[in-house]
Amino acid sequence: MNAESQVTGVVLAGGKASRMGGQDKGLMRLGGKPLWRHVADRLYPQVNRIVISANRNLEIYRTSGLPVMADTLSDFPGPLAGMLSVMKQTDDEWFLFCPCDTPFIPDNLVARLAAERQQAAVVWVHDGDRDHPAIALAHRSLAPHIADYLARGERRVMVFMRQAGGHSVDFSDMISAFRNINTPEDLLRNEDKP
Repeated sequence: MNAESQVTGVVLAGGKASRMGGQDKGLMRLGGKPLWRHVADRLYPQVNRIVISANRNLEIYRTSGLPVMADTLSDFPGPLAGMLSVMKQTDDEWFLFCPCDTPFIPDNLVARLAAERQQAAVVWVHDGDRDHPAIALAHRSLAPHIADYLARGERRVMVFMRQAGGHSVDFSDMISAFRNINTPEDLLRNEDKP
């Protein structure tokens, strides 16, 4: 990836949100703003354009004016399906994927992932405690490999990315930037956080 490379930011909002009682997690509000919008606002200065990967409430997401892309596979097969769908529906080379439940991502996310990518087709965040494989900088060349992996019934993002020769990038100096909002209680706990 060189300095001229364009990166498309993708807000992943297509999951079942079972820990949110099945509500559309991306539309849950934090500080008066939907979770997906927190992520998009943090991505805007870092990417060339933003798209939303969603499988429900598509018309609500479309009111943002951003492109909304649904999974091409049925039954919510997970983040890889969202990644594949976006890669298939755009001509972009590089994608920064970020789940809608990580509203505090840092403003240097893309730059840092790109700087430490080496020659890998995918890199993801490690916050010092755990991997966040759905917060990833990925090249479109992965699309056929993701399709094959999903066609075999596989779903595990981390396993796929390691098989694809990817590696994590250390963000342990900013672990709080990767807090997940998974439950209604998490929303309440983070209501007053920056």
